[in-house]
Amino acid sequence: MIARVDMYTPPHFAVTDRARLLHLIAAHPLASLVQSTKDGLSANVIPLYWVDDGSELGVLRGHVARKNPLRQETDSAILALFQAGDGYVSPSFYPSKARDPRVVPTWNYALVQIKGTLRAMDDVDEVRAIVSHMTAQHEAGRDRLWHLDEAPADFIQKMLAAIVGIEIKIEQISGKFKLSQNQSAENQAGIAAQLAAPWAVAR
Repeated sequence: MIARVDMYTPPHFAVTDRARLLHLIAAHPLASLVQSTKDGLSANVIPLYWVDDGSELGVLRGHVARKNPLRQETDSAILALFQAGDGYVSPSFYPSKARDPRVVPTWNYALVQIKGTLRAMDDVDEVRAIVSHMTAQHEAGRDRLWHLDEAPADFIQKMLAAIVGIEIKIEQISGKFKLSQNQSAENQAGIAAQLAAPWAVAR
């Protein structure tokens, strides 16, 4: 039974459209994984991808080093956080400030939170399939695609033996897209223009 961990989300920032949530995961696959272990909280940063395995919400898959303690916590509750770009919003971004100075700074971001149960995948064919899928996914769009079979077979086998696959059965998925939806159309346009300016810090 997974522990309840809620993300504070005012209704106007909540996103429940699963297609939008999965799109963010695909576009920003590097997840922060937080796990409660017998020794306390543990955190890892690992790229993951979503798989429709026929269950209600699907699963996330990826791989970690065989020596990573994460793999030893089989059947444990885990929290995965996927975050897109973010940016500081200055009160000066609001055109309405010229008429009403009652504004304060804030921060905009888009985040998907997944809660589920972790299991390790030690079968070499499963691990190879995970690595092959992730490689194909992230090589897509490059002028020259790299494939696993470009490296010597014995080297790949050695590398695969040093990792294990992980799978997170999704039990809850939620999204918080804090993108100034609570502001007027005028202020939203001002914020978008400022964040898109050449001098804005890319995140």
